[in-house]
Amino acid sequence: MSDEGVRVDKWLWAARFFKTRRLATEAIQGGKVELNDTRAKPAKTVRPGDELRVRKDAYEFHIIVRDLSEKRGPAKVAESLYEETPESIARREETREQIRAQNAAFPQPKQRPDKHDRKHLARFKRGD
Repeated sequence: MSDEGVRVDKWLWAARFFKTRRLATEAIQGGKVELNDTRAKPAKTVRPGDELRVRKDAYEFHIIVRDLSEKRGPAKVAESLYEETPESIARREETREQIRAQNAAFPQPKQRPDKHDRKHLARFKRGD
């Protein structure tokens, strides 16, 4: 790929941050992507050395663009397109641990309630 650059929405799709270009474009328009500390637009050009901040769900990725691609390829190739900063990796791990701790406080049942369980729940809610 030449040093002319690639549209940021295409690059995010090729780097496998989003499943479709449409999702990448919507995230950019929604203000979830910053290019070199400024809000990006879908047609903005990304070049090697640029810094991107991508907020996706509860996680934030701070990455440095290493290579360009307009085509979506295997995950191994996509990983070589960028380098994530160590601070970003640490913050994501911290967020992941917080989410795990929250989920542990509210354990999920092993199966859906059957007819018998629903009957007991209904009685409990009515106060019988």
